[in-house]
Order: sequence, then structure tokens, then C-alpha cells
Amino acid sequence: MATSTLAKAAEDITAAPHAARIEHVSKSFATPAGQQLVLDDITLDVAPGEFVTLLGASGCGKSTLLNLVAGLDKPSAGDIATDGRPALMFQEHALFPWLTAGKNIELALKLRGIAKAERRERAEELLGLVRLQGAYGKRVHELSGGMRQRVALARALAQDAKILLMDEPFAALDAITRDVLHDELTRIWSETNVSVLFVTHNVREAVRLAERVVLLSSRPGRVAHEWRVDIPHPRRIEDSAVAELSVEITEQLRGEIRRHGQH
Repeated sequence: MATSTLAKAAEDITAAPHAARIEHVSKSFATPAGQQLVLDDITLDVAPGEFVTLLGASGCGKSTLLNLVAGLDKPSAGDIATDGRPALMFQEHALFPWLTAGKNIELALKLRGIAKAERRERAEELLGLVRLQGAYGKRVHELSGGMRQRVALARALAQDAKILLMDEPFAALDAITRDVLHDELTRIWSETNVSVLFVTHNVREAVRLAERVVLLSSRPGRVAHEWRVDIPHPRRIEDSAVAELSVEITEQLRGEIRRHGQH
């Protein structure tokens, strides 16, 4: 009877809903000196509608893990499952400069098989969602850095993915623009209920945005620690609760860096 109960519990865990499930994933790359282990036995779930930030020192494998979840590469060991195909957003906007903002979004809609007659209206709706009403006909060179990232976000949302993978999308922006886009991303996440896996090396950014912060150790990357962020929204980067948790996480991050001999 006990064995049957345990087996049923295991089945329930396996069948639990998730936007992304990463199970015992490792990744090695060939180098002249031999195989280099970048990620080591990572296990991590992202629940439907959850916002998770991945934090760690440079070179710890955050972007590598995101690429694996996106399906751009395959793990050396372990399994990754996602609820449908993820949408990926990079630090660089990767917009096509010869297309307008609206046409960049329409391209994603076209790849989804959305009829041409519906694309313009849907692109306008998505521009409205990221607060770029009236920008449909603007070329990339006419947009500021923050506006380009909003268009890139709208294009990612146009893919209608259940999970959005974001690789330091605001790192190249000035502090004020980044602060505004933090607010926008939080609003869009709450309105759309999309799951987000967000890579950053900025501790305060991680705490401001996420429901859960996951710290990876220095190479090889392993899950070193997790924090549940129970600070109510809206959050500000200067809030005392954000600062307090950021200090705790920073101390853990420094410990990981020292442990692995990095500076």
C-alpha cells in the first residue's frame, strides 16, 4: 500500500503542470584542452504564469541554459520540456532594419500562420500593449533603444508562446529607461499571464521583477540557492525590501565567486 502511494505521488509530480521543466541537465563543450563542463545537473521548473530570474556571475552558464530551453542547442545530459515553443528575447533587439515596427511584429504573426488580413490589427494591438501606439509605420532607426526593446517584446508576444525567455534584454539601456521597462514588463506579465524565465547578472533587477530568484554557481553552473520573493507589486528598485533581499543574495553570489576562485 505504501509503495502504491509513493508511486502515485511520483506520477502526480511528473504530471504537474509546468511552462518549462529542466531535469538533471548538463552541458559540455569541446575545447582544445578537452571537454569543458558548463552546466552540471541542473533541475528547475517554471510554473505556468511564474516569473523566475536566473542570476549568477559572468560565465556561469545562464545564457547557455536559456539557449537549451529555447531549443537552440541540446543538453549533453538530462531532459528539457516546455509547454509549446518558447519565445526568446535577447539583449540586442534583433529587429529587421528594413521593416517598420509593425511589419517586424507581423513577421512573427505570419510565421504562426495568421491570415494577412488579421496581421495589421493584431500588430497594432501588440504595439498598444507595449505602449507604442502610433509606432506601426516607424523604421528601426527612428526608435530609441527603449522603444526598440518594446517592439522586440511585442514581436516575442506575437508568437503566442506560453513561456518568454529573456536574456538580459535591458542590460544595454540607461538606468531610467531600464526602470521604465521593468514597470512595463511587470504590467504585461500580469496582464498576459505568460511565464517568464529572465537571465540577468543584476541582483536588484532580479529581485524587483521576479517571484523566484535562482542563483547559479560559477562554472560549472549548478543551482546554488533559490529565494521566493514575496514583496508585493508594484516594486521599485530602491524599495527597502528589494534592497534588503538584494544584499542577502549578493552575499551568496560573492560566496559562490570566491568558492570558485573568480574575481
